[in-house]
Formats: sequence, structure tokens, C-alpha cells
Amino acid sequence: MTRVVVGARWLLAALLVAAGFSHLTWGRRGYRIVVPDWAPRLTGLDKDAIVVASGAVEIMLGAAAIALPRERRRVGGVIAALFIAVLPGNVHQWRTGRNAPMLGSDRARFGRLFLQPVLVAWALWSTWRL
Repeated sequence: MTRVVVGARWLLAALLVAAGFSHLTWGRRGYRIVVPDWAPRLTGLDKDAIVVASGAVEIMLGAAAIALPRERRRVGGVIAALFIAVLPGNVHQWRTGRNAPMLGSDRARFGRLFLQPVLVAWALWSTWRL
């Protein structure tokens, strides 16, 4: 079981780093569509800055999940919180019907909503076990 949990944590870390880099590179423009219109007013950042910041946070959390084993539970909680924090953007994208990288249909956008609780559970399970 230990190998499975460690493998799940490494896979989660790799996905976070890959997602983060996509926010900073090829997907950057498309991800701005996902940012709800109220988010810039709330944060004081424009949509592009929010996408860049979220990408940087994903990279840092992915690296921290591996590089900080003594802090893995705390890091896992922060990763889960990030997945919860981006849910309004996923709902916004589904409600507006806007395409974003890898989410070019209503079905894909709707299915993405159900992935979010799985990601939260994955983050907690893979960092709190052992």
C-alpha cells in the first residue's frame, strides 16, 4: 500500500507541475477564459495575472509535495484547498460554454466539474496516508 500512496503522490505532483507549466506557456491564453469576471475585482489582478499566479502556485505545490516530505500533510491540505478554490472557475466555464484547453465541449466542461472532488480526495489521500 505504501508504494501505491507514494506513487499517487508523485503522479499528483507531476500533474500539478505539468498543469502549472501549461498555465505559463501554451494554455495561458485559453485559461483566461476560465477566470470568472468577478475574480479580477476580488483580487486586484487581471485575468492573465491570475492565470500566471495559479500556474506558479501549481508548480510550487507539485514540487513541495515531493521536496518537503515532513510537510506532506500540510502541502496536501493546501493542494486540496487549491482544487476547491478553482472550482468557481470550472463552474463559470461550464455555465458560459466557453472552450479552454482540453475542454472544447459542454460534455467535457460538465465532466470536469466531477473531477474536482476526485482531485481533492487524491490530494488528501496521497499526502495524509503512511
